[in-house]
Amino acid sequence: MLTLATTTPGEPEIFASLQGEGPSIGRPSTFVRLSRCNLACQWCDTAYTWRFDGDNRPHRDDLAFARQANQLALEEADVAARVAALPPDRLVITGGEPLLQGAALARMVAALETARAGMHVEIETNGTVAPHAALDPLVDQYNVSPKLAHSGNPAELALPPERLDAWAADPRAFFKFVIADPADLGEVQGLRRRHAIMPDRLFLMPEGRSANVLRERSGWLAEICAQNGFRFTDRLHIHLWGDTRGT
Repeated sequence: MLTLATTTPGEPEIFASLQGEGPSIGRPSTFVRLSRCNLACQWCDTAYTWRFDGDNRPHRDDLAFARQANQLALEEADVAARVAALPPDRLVITGGEPLLQGAALARMVAALETARAGMHVEIETNGTVAPHAALDPLVDQYNVSPKLAHSGNPAELALPPERLDAWAADPRAFFKFVIADPADLGEVQGLRRRHAIMPDRLFLMPEGRSANVLRERSGWLAEICAQNGFRFTDRLHIHLWGDTRGT
């Protein structure tokens, strides 16, 4: 079984849209959003995947969500069938932290290959969890988003050196760092040098849940990217549809 987030109570967050971030930005994609996360970013825009009633980990909205309304379990074959029925030939598995459910994901992606062969599979991860051995060969691309200090997560949890080294050595892995302030660049530069992350696989993305905030931060962040040889990524889905589920 896979534990998924919901768009509305009882409806899994499986939908077709455009990839809004990173190296595949603008590509038609089918999204599967899983529930549960091992980190707690204070600016997280999908807190409904992890901050359930009774969870007191800090979040700037200070909202807690009813687990029953925001989480449900489906058989892997059911998830695969729903994905196969949607038009895009690219699957983006997101969360939460998807790699917490690696074994079940491997069964789902294997079932999808039977239902509809040849789909490109991307996984979005915070980079702290190693891919399950059965899942890893089935993945075409990892979008790795290590969490900087401004996320509120302690570095010993958010930035395990052995995992960052492994991702940096994997040519399928692209790094995306969320930037809230120009001063965040120093932390990114330190991680890039320490783990030998190639600049052409390193994206900087403005933190923001509204188009206005993204536009304001994109101005100075684009200059930082140009000056340092990094790639810039926007949050296309926020500009198109706002901070909403199922987009």
